[in-house]
Amino acid sequence: MGVSPGNPLSPERKEILLEPVTSIREELPLTDWARGVKRSMLQEMLEIVRRPGVLSFALGLPAPELFPKGQYAEACAQVLEKDANALQYGPSLRALKQHIVSLMALRGVACGEGQIFLTAGAQQGMNLLMRLFLREGGRVLLEELAYPGFLQVISPYQPEMLAVPTDSREGIDVEEVELLLRRGARPAAIYVVTDGHNPLGVSLPLEKRRRLVELARQYRTPIVEDDAYGFLYYEDEATPPLRALDEQWVFYIGSFSKILAPALRVGWLVVPESLMPALSIVKESSDIDTSTFSQRAVSAFLDTGQLPSHLAMLRREYRARRDIMQLALQRYFPPQARWKAPTSGLFIWVELPEKIDVSRLVRVAVEEEKVAFIPGNAFSVIDSRRKANCIRLNFSNCDPARIEEGIALIARVLDR
Repeated sequence: MGVSPGNPLSPERKEILLEPVTSIREELPLTDWARGVKRSMLQEMLEIVRRPGVLSFALGLPAPELFPKGQYAEACAQVLEKDANALQYGPSLRALKQHIVSLMALRGVACGEGQIFLTAGAQQGMNLLMRLFLREGGRVLLEELAYPGFLQVISPYQPEMLAVPTDSREGIDVEEVELLLRRGARPAAIYVVTDGHNPLGVSLPLEKRRRLVELARQYRTPIVEDDAYGFLYYEDEATPPLRALDEQWVFYIGSFSKILAPALRVGWLVVPESLMPALSIVKESSDIDTSTFSQRAVSAFLDTGQLPSHLAMLRREYRARRDIMQLALQRYFPPQARWKAPTSGLFIWVELPEKIDVSRLVRVAVEEEKVAFIPGNAFSVIDSRRKANCIRLNFSNCDPARIEEGIALIARVLDR
Protein backbone atom coordinates (compact mmCIF):
# COMPACT_ATOMS: atom_id res chain seq x y z
CA MET A 1 0.00 0.00 0.00
CA GLY A 2 1.40 3.42 -0.96
CA VAL A 3 1.95 6.27 1.46
CA SER A 4 -0.30 9.24 0.74
CA PRO A 5 0.89 12.85 1.21
CA GLY A 6 -1.51 13.23 4.11
CA ASN A 7 -0.22 10.19 5.92
CA PRO A 8 1.80 11.04 9.07
CA LEU A 9 4.57 8.73 7.81
CA SER A 10 4.91 10.28 4.36
CA PRO A 11 8.30 11.69 3.27
CA GLU A 12 6.81 15.17 3.17
CA ARG A 13 5.65 14.91 6.78
CA LYS A 14 9.02 13.49 7.85
CA GLU A 15 10.84 16.47 6.37
CA ILE A 16 8.58 18.89 8.23
CA LEU A 17 9.03 17.08 11.53
CA LEU A 18 12.79 16.98 11.11
CA GLU A 19 13.06 20.72 10.49
CA PRO A 20 14.93 22.36 13.41
CA VAL A 21 12.57 23.75 16.03
CA THR A 22 14.62 26.95 16.29
CA SER A 23 14.04 27.84 12.63
CA ILE A 24 10.28 27.35 12.96
CA ARG A 25 10.26 29.52 16.08
CA GLU A 26 12.16 32.28 14.28
CA GLU A 27 9.57 32.40 11.49
CA LEU A 28 6.49 32.41 13.70
CA PRO A 29 4.99 35.83 14.62
CA LEU A 30 5.76 35.45 18.33
CA THR A 31 5.58 38.30 20.82
CA ASP A 32 8.80 39.97 21.94
CA TRP A 33 8.41 38.22 25.29
CA ALA A 34 8.01 34.76 23.75
CA ARG A 35 11.01 35.24 21.47
CA GLY A 36 13.26 36.05 24.41
CA VAL A 37 11.89 33.56 26.92
CA LYS A 38 14.38 31.16 28.51
CA ARG A 39 14.06 28.19 30.81
CA SER A 40 14.76 28.92 34.43
CA MET A 41 17.58 27.29 36.36
CA LEU A 42 14.95 25.37 38.34
CA GLN A 43 13.50 23.85 35.15
CA GLU A 44 16.96 22.80 34.00
CA MET A 45 17.75 21.35 37.41
CA LEU A 46 14.55 19.28 37.39
CA GLU A 47 16.01 17.25 34.52
CA ILE A 48 19.48 17.05 36.09
CA VAL A 49 18.27 15.66 39.42
CA ARG A 50 16.42 12.88 37.62
CA ARG A 51 19.73 11.43 36.48
CA PRO A 52 20.50 8.11 38.21
CA GLY A 53 22.56 8.49 41.35
CA VAL A 54 22.28 12.29 41.76
CA LEU A 55 21.76 13.37 45.38
CA SER A 56 19.62 16.50 45.25
CA PHE A 57 19.33 19.51 47.53
CA ALA A 58 18.19 21.53 44.52
CA LEU A 59 14.41 21.69 44.21
CA GLY A 60 11.79 22.63 46.79
CA LEU A 61 10.12 19.23 46.71
CA PRO A 62 8.32 17.79 49.73
CA ALA A 63 9.24 14.29 50.86
CA PRO A 64 7.14 11.73 48.91
CA GLU A 65 7.43 9.15 51.70
CA LEU A 66 5.47 11.58 53.92
CA PHE A 67 2.51 11.95 51.57
CA PRO A 68 -0.67 10.56 53.20
CA LYS A 69 -1.16 8.06 50.37
CA GLY A 70 -3.30 5.55 52.22
CA GLN A 71 -5.69 8.12 53.64
CA TYR A 72 -5.91 9.90 50.32
CA ALA A 73 -6.63 6.65 48.49
CA GLU A 74 -9.51 6.02 50.89
CA ALA A 75 -10.80 9.55 50.32
CA CYS A 76 -10.65 9.09 46.53
CA ALA A 77 -12.49 5.78 46.70
CA GLN A 78 -15.17 7.32 48.90
CA VAL A 79 -15.68 10.23 46.52
CA LEU A 80 -15.96 8.00 43.46
CA GLU A 81 -18.44 5.73 45.23
CA LYS A 82 -20.72 8.38 46.71
CA ASP A 83 -20.48 11.47 44.48
CA ALA A 84 -22.00 11.15 41.03
CA ASN A 85 -20.53 14.50 39.93
CA ALA A 86 -16.97 13.77 41.05
CA LEU A 87 -15.67 13.45 37.48
CA GLN A 88 -17.87 16.12 35.88
CA TYR A 89 -17.35 19.82 35.30
CA GLY A 90 -18.62 21.74 38.27
CA PRO A 91 -18.46 24.88 40.39
CA SER A 92 -15.98 25.34 43.23
CA LEU A 93 -16.73 22.96 46.09
CA ARG A 94 -18.34 24.75 49.00
CA ALA A 95 -17.33 22.07 51.51
CA LEU A 96 -13.65 22.57 50.63
CA LYS A 97 -13.99 26.34 51.05
CA GLN A 98 -15.44 25.76 54.51
CA HIS A 99 -12.45 23.58 55.40
CA ILE A 100 -10.09 26.30 54.18
CA VAL A 101 -11.83 28.87 56.39
CA SER A 102 -11.00 26.62 59.37
CA LEU A 103 -7.47 26.08 58.07
CA MET A 104 -6.92 29.83 57.79
CA ALA A 105 -8.03 30.21 61.41
CA LEU A 106 -4.99 28.08 62.34
CA ARG A 107 -2.87 30.81 60.69
CA GLY A 108 -4.67 33.50 62.69
CA VAL A 109 -6.73 34.68 59.71
CA ALA A 110 -10.43 35.40 60.12
CA CYS A 111 -12.25 35.07 56.79
CA GLY A 112 -15.50 33.79 55.34
CA GLU A 113 -16.37 31.23 52.71
CA GLY A 114 -17.20 34.04 50.29
CA GLN A 115 -13.58 35.24 50.41
CA ILE A 116 -12.08 31.89 49.36
CA PHE A 117 -11.28 31.35 45.67
CA LEU A 118 -10.03 27.89 44.67
CA THR A 119 -7.08 27.56 42.28
CA ALA A 120 -4.90 24.92 40.65
CA GLY A 121 -2.08 25.50 43.13
CA ALA A 122 -0.31 28.63 44.35
CA GLN A 123 1.29 29.26 40.95
CA GLN A 124 -2.09 29.75 39.33
CA GLY A 125 -3.17 31.93 42.23
CA MET A 126 -0.38 34.44 41.67
CA ASN A 127 -1.00 34.26 37.91
CA LEU A 128 -4.68 35.14 38.30
CA LEU A 129 -3.97 38.03 40.65
CA MET A 130 -1.31 39.55 38.42
CA ARG A 131 -3.62 39.28 35.41
CA LEU A 132 -6.00 41.50 37.35
CA PHE A 133 -3.44 43.93 38.77
CA LEU A 134 -0.61 44.28 36.24
CA ARG A 135 -0.76 46.24 32.99
CA GLU A 136 1.80 45.75 30.24
CA GLY A 137 4.86 47.79 31.11
CA GLY A 138 3.56 48.36 34.65
CA ARG A 139 5.55 48.22 37.86
CA VAL A 140 5.96 45.44 40.41
CA LEU A 141 7.75 45.86 43.74
CA LEU A 142 9.59 42.78 45.00
CA GLU A 143 12.76 41.68 46.75
CA GLU A 144 16.09 41.56 44.90
CA LEU A 145 16.03 37.79 45.43
CA ALA A 146 12.71 36.24 44.46
CA TYR A 147 10.96 32.99 43.57
CA PRO A 148 11.59 32.43 39.81
CA GLY A 149 8.04 31.17 39.31
CA PHE A 150 6.71 34.62 40.11
CA LEU A 151 9.13 36.20 37.65
CA GLN A 152 7.77 33.83 34.99
CA VAL A 153 4.23 34.93 35.84
CA ILE A 154 4.94 38.62 35.30
CA SER A 155 7.46 38.41 32.45
CA PRO A 156 4.84 38.46 29.61
CA TYR A 157 3.82 41.94 30.82
CA GLN A 158 7.45 43.15 30.46
CA PRO A 159 7.12 45.10 33.71
CA GLU A 160 9.47 47.50 35.41
CA MET A 161 10.67 45.62 38.47
CA LEU A 162 11.33 47.71 41.55
CA ALA A 163 13.74 45.41 43.38
CA VAL A 164 14.46 46.32 47.00
CA PRO A 165 17.25 44.89 49.20
CA THR A 166 16.64 41.79 51.30
CA ASP A 167 18.73 39.48 53.45
CA SER A 168 18.65 36.11 55.18
CA ARG A 169 18.37 37.62 58.68
CA GLU A 170 15.57 40.18 58.47
CA GLY A 171 14.05 39.71 55.00
CA ILE A 172 12.72 42.55 52.87
CA ASP A 173 14.02 46.07 53.52
CA VAL A 174 10.77 47.76 54.53
CA GLU A 175 12.47 51.15 54.86
CA GLU A 176 13.44 50.97 51.18
CA VAL A 177 9.85 50.03 50.31
CA GLU A 178 8.65 53.10 52.19
CA LEU A 179 11.23 55.31 50.46
CA LEU A 180 10.13 54.18 46.99
CA LEU A 181 6.46 54.73 47.79
CA ARG A 182 7.12 58.11 49.39
CA ARG A 183 9.00 59.21 46.25
CA GLY A 184 5.98 58.46 44.11
CA ALA A 185 6.42 54.86 42.94
CA ARG A 186 3.01 53.23 42.51
CA PRO A 187 3.56 49.55 41.73
CA ALA A 188 0.67 47.36 40.65
CA ALA A 189 1.49 45.12 43.62
CA ILE A 190 4.10 44.25 46.23
CA TYR A 191 5.06 40.55 46.11
CA VAL A 192 6.35 38.95 49.32
CA VAL A 193 6.92 35.49 50.81
CA THR A 194 6.58 36.22 54.51
CA ASP A 195 7.36 32.75 55.93
CA GLY A 196 10.03 30.30 54.80
CA HIS A 197 11.11 32.72 52.07
CA ASN A 198 12.12 31.13 48.79
CA PRO A 199 15.13 31.23 48.43
CA LEU A 200 16.37 32.85 51.67
CA GLY A 201 14.48 30.70 54.18
CA VAL A 202 13.86 33.79 56.33
CA SER A 203 10.54 34.61 58.02
CA LEU A 204 9.65 38.27 58.28
CA PRO A 205 9.61 39.69 61.85
CA LEU A 206 6.22 40.80 63.15
CA GLU A 207 7.25 44.48 63.33
CA LYS A 208 8.15 44.43 59.63
CA ARG A 209 4.85 42.75 58.78
CA ARG A 210 2.91 45.45 60.57
CA ARG A 211 4.85 48.24 58.88
CA LEU A 212 4.46 46.68 55.43
CA VAL A 213 0.69 46.47 55.90
CA GLU A 214 0.58 50.09 57.11
CA LEU A 215 2.39 51.16 53.94
CA ALA A 216 -0.02 49.19 51.75
CA ARG A 217 -2.95 50.98 53.39
CA GLN A 218 -1.33 54.40 53.29
CA TYR A 219 -0.34 54.20 49.62
CA ARG A 220 -3.26 52.00 48.50
CA THR A 221 -0.97 49.33 47.07
CA PRO A 222 -2.00 45.64 47.01
CA ILE A 223 0.27 43.11 48.67
CA VAL A 224 0.38 39.65 47.07
CA GLU A 225 1.34 37.36 49.97
CA ASP A 226 2.69 33.96 48.92
CA ASP A 227 2.25 31.66 51.94
CA ALA A 228 3.15 28.28 50.44
CA TYR A 229 5.30 27.42 53.49
CA GLY A 230 3.35 29.09 56.30
CA PHE A 231 2.08 25.84 57.84
CA LEU A 232 5.60 24.38 57.99
CA TYR A 233 6.97 26.27 61.00
CA TYR A 234 9.49 24.90 63.48
CA GLU A 235 9.02 27.14 66.53
CA ASP A 236 6.33 26.68 69.17
CA GLU A 237 4.08 29.21 67.44
CA ALA A 238 3.87 30.66 63.94
CA THR A 239 3.84 34.39 63.25
CA PRO A 240 0.51 35.46 61.72
CA PRO A 241 0.64 36.21 57.99
CA LEU A 242 0.04 39.70 56.61
CA ARG A 243 -3.55 38.73 55.79
CA ALA A 244 -4.22 38.44 59.54
CA LEU A 245 -3.41 42.16 59.79
CA ASP A 246 -5.47 43.45 56.88
CA GLU A 247 -8.25 42.08 54.68
CA GLN A 248 -8.52 44.89 52.14
CA TRP A 249 -4.98 45.31 50.79
CA VAL A 250 -3.46 41.86 51.40
CA PHE A 251 -4.23 39.16 48.83
CA TYR A 252 -3.29 35.78 50.30
CA ILE A 253 -2.10 32.75 48.31
CA GLY A 254 -2.28 29.30 49.92
CA SER A 255 -1.65 25.77 48.67
CA PHE A 256 -1.99 22.10 49.58
CA SER A 257 1.10 21.25 47.52
CA LYS A 258 3.62 21.34 50.38
CA ILE A 259 1.31 20.03 53.10
CA LEU A 260 -0.50 17.22 51.24
CA ALA A 261 1.01 16.61 47.77
CA PRO A 262 1.94 18.78 44.75
CA ALA A 263 0.20 16.57 42.19
CA LEU A 264 -3.22 17.38 43.67
CA ARG A 265 -2.92 20.90 42.18
CA VAL A 266 -5.30 22.50 44.66
CA GLY A 267 -4.66 25.91 46.18
CA TRP A 268 -6.65 28.95 47.20
CA LEU A 269 -6.78 32.72 47.42
CA VAL A 270 -8.20 34.80 50.25
CA VAL A 271 -9.46 38.01 48.68
CA PRO A 272 -12.28 40.55 49.09
CA GLU A 273 -15.62 39.18 47.87
CA SER A 274 -15.90 42.03 45.39
CA LEU A 275 -13.04 40.49 43.40
CA MET A 276 -14.73 37.10 42.93
CA PRO A 277 -16.58 37.83 39.64
CA ALA A 278 -13.42 39.10 37.92
CA LEU A 279 -11.32 36.20 39.22
CA SER A 280 -13.94 33.70 38.03
CA ILE A 281 -13.88 35.10 34.51
CA VAL A 282 -10.09 35.16 34.33
CA LYS A 283 -9.82 31.60 35.64
CA GLU A 284 -12.51 30.31 33.29
CA SER A 285 -10.56 31.67 30.34
CA SER A 286 -7.50 29.81 31.61
CA ASP A 287 -8.68 26.30 32.52
CA ILE A 288 -12.49 26.33 32.95
CA ASP A 289 -12.27 25.20 36.58
CA THR A 290 -10.02 23.59 39.17
CA SER A 291 -10.09 19.80 39.12
CA THR A 292 -13.50 18.81 40.43
CA PHE A 293 -12.21 15.44 41.55
CA SER A 294 -9.17 16.81 43.39
CA GLN A 295 -11.35 19.32 45.23
CA ARG A 296 -13.67 16.56 46.44
CA ALA A 297 -10.85 14.20 47.36
CA VAL A 298 -9.00 16.86 49.36
CA SER A 299 -12.25 17.80 51.09
CA ALA A 300 -12.97 14.14 51.92
CA PHE A 301 -9.47 13.81 53.42
CA LEU A 302 -10.03 16.94 55.51
CA ASP A 303 -13.38 15.51 56.67
CA THR A 304 -11.44 12.82 58.55
CA GLY A 305 -9.86 15.42 60.84
CA GLN A 306 -6.37 14.03 60.23
CA LEU A 307 -4.77 17.19 58.88
CA PRO A 308 -3.62 18.65 62.25
CA SER A 309 -1.75 15.45 63.16
CA HIS A 310 -0.36 15.24 59.62
CA LEU A 311 0.95 18.81 59.85
CA ALA A 312 2.51 18.07 63.23
CA MET A 313 4.26 15.05 61.72
CA LEU A 314 5.58 17.14 58.78
CA ARG A 315 6.92 19.82 61.10
CA ARG A 316 8.63 17.20 63.25
CA GLU A 317 10.20 15.38 60.29
CA TYR A 318 11.33 18.49 58.43
CA ARG A 319 12.71 20.07 61.60
CA ALA A 320 14.85 16.95 62.09
CA ARG A 321 16.15 17.16 58.50
CA ARG A 322 16.89 20.86 58.93
CA ASP A 323 18.89 20.12 62.07
CA ILE A 324 20.86 17.32 60.40
CA MET A 325 21.78 19.67 57.55
CA GLN A 326 22.78 22.41 59.98
CA LEU A 327 25.13 20.10 61.86
CA ALA A 328 26.62 18.86 58.59
CA LEU A 329 27.23 22.45 57.43
CA GLN A 330 28.98 23.21 60.70
CA ARG A 331 31.12 20.10 60.35
CA TYR A 332 32.15 20.30 56.69
CA PHE A 333 31.77 23.84 55.32
CA PRO A 334 34.54 26.46 55.59
CA PRO A 335 34.43 28.70 58.68
CA GLN A 336 33.76 31.77 56.48
CA ALA A 337 30.42 30.30 55.34
CA ARG A 338 27.32 31.96 56.82
CA TRP A 339 23.73 30.77 57.20
CA LYS A 340 20.77 31.01 59.53
CA ALA A 341 18.52 28.19 60.67
CA PRO A 342 15.11 28.79 59.06
CA THR A 343 12.13 28.90 61.42
CA SER A 344 9.82 27.75 58.62
CA GLY A 345 9.92 26.46 55.06
CA LEU A 346 12.20 24.04 53.26
CA PHE A 347 15.44 25.93 52.52
CA ILE A 348 18.77 26.96 54.00
CA TRP A 349 20.55 29.85 52.29
CA VAL A 350 24.34 29.68 52.55
CA GLU A 351 26.71 32.59 51.86
CA LEU A 352 30.16 31.35 50.88
CA PRO A 353 33.42 33.34 50.57
CA GLU A 354 33.06 35.96 47.82
CA LYS A 355 35.84 34.49 45.67
CA ILE A 356 33.81 31.34 45.01
CA ASP A 357 31.92 31.13 41.70
CA VAL A 358 28.92 28.99 42.56
CA SER A 359 27.80 28.65 38.91
CA ARG A 360 31.03 26.79 38.22
CA LEU A 361 30.83 24.95 41.52
CA VAL A 362 27.42 23.42 40.75
CA ARG A 363 28.62 22.03 37.40
CA VAL A 364 31.55 20.30 39.06
CA ALA A 365 29.37 19.07 41.94
CA VAL A 366 26.83 17.47 39.60
CA GLU A 367 29.28 15.97 37.11
CA GLU A 368 31.97 14.75 39.48
CA GLU A 369 30.28 14.23 42.87
CA LYS A 370 26.66 13.58 41.78
CA VAL A 371 25.21 16.17 44.17
CA ALA A 372 23.00 19.11 43.16
CA PHE A 373 21.90 22.47 44.58
CA ILE A 374 20.76 25.83 43.20
CA PRO A 375 23.19 28.75 42.76
CA GLY A 376 22.05 31.91 44.52
CA ASN A 377 22.17 34.08 41.42
CA ALA A 378 19.37 31.98 39.88
CA PHE A 379 17.01 34.00 42.11
CA SER A 380 18.41 37.43 41.29
CA VAL A 381 15.77 39.80 39.93
CA ILE A 382 17.96 42.45 38.31
CA ASP A 383 21.66 41.61 38.34
CA SER A 384 22.48 37.98 37.53
CA ARG A 385 25.93 38.44 39.05
CA ARG A 386 24.53 39.25 42.49
CA LYS A 387 24.80 36.51 45.10
CA ALA A 388 27.13 34.52 42.82
CA ASN A 389 28.79 33.18 46.00
CA CYS A 390 25.55 31.88 47.57
CA ILE A 391 23.66 28.60 47.35
CA ARG A 392 20.15 27.47 48.24
CA LEU A 393 19.87 24.05 49.85
CA ASN A 394 16.61 22.12 50.19
CA PHE A 395 16.43 19.77 53.20
CA SER A 396 12.92 18.31 52.84
CA ASN A 397 13.30 15.95 49.88
CA CYS A 398 16.54 14.14 50.68
CA ASP A 399 16.70 10.91 52.69
CA PRO A 400 17.80 12.06 56.19
CA ALA A 401 20.45 9.33 56.22
CA ARG A 402 22.13 10.90 53.17
CA ILE A 403 21.98 14.61 54.06
CA GLU A 404 25.37 14.60 55.79
CA GLU A 405 26.89 12.67 52.89
CA GLY A 406 25.62 15.25 50.39
CA ILE A 407 26.91 18.23 52.36
CA ALA A 408 30.31 16.51 52.66
CA LEU A 409 30.39 16.05 48.87
CA ILE A 410 29.71 19.76 48.28
CA ALA A 411 32.40 20.64 50.81
CA ARG A 412 34.82 18.40 48.93
CA VAL A 413 34.21 20.39 45.75
CA LEU A 414 34.68 23.62 47.74
CA ASP A 415 38.02 22.39 49.04
CA ARG A 416 39.29 21.99 45.49
